[in-house]
Amino acid sequence: MSDTAAGPVSRRVFIDKQSPKAYHALTETAEAVRAVAADAGLDRALVELINLRVSQVNGCAYCLNVHTRAALRAGETTQRLGVLAAWRDTELFTARERAALALAEAVTEPSNAAAQESAYDAARRALTDDEISAAIWVAITINAFNRVSIMSKHPVRLIPQQ
Repeated sequence: MSDTAAGPVSRRVFIDKQSPKAYHALTETAEAVRAVAADAGLDRALVELINLRVSQVNGCAYCLNVHTRAALRAGETTQRLGVLAAWRDTELFTARERAALALAEAVTEPSNAAAQESAYDAARRALTDDEISAAIWVAITINAFNRVSIMSKHPVRLIPQQ
């Protein structure tokens, strides 16, 4: 990294562009996971809530931008999206959604064994085995995409209001 009058210049490699075969394999995995989630009965809005919560925990601006738009297209409300980071402190999310969000956080921060057990216990009460598996796979996949975007420093560009 070098400095200019405007500040430091990033020399990050866009690893998705640099290694397209690996990135293509990741996108194929994401397509398979979307199908698994649909087959398990996880609707698109819940999948996007998982994508967003994991991206919040990881601090991935690019994925937050992409998945906020996707969540809105899937019928999610701005109110629920606005409080998603504090989902435990509201009554806006169902037991099923809360279980999936807790699992997503446990996948994202696996070193907290107590939180992982608590999340799994809640999931067992609210989700089927297929839904648990699908929610975990969604979280694993978005974690991978978060790391691609974070390490590449993918930019978030302003989208003009329509």
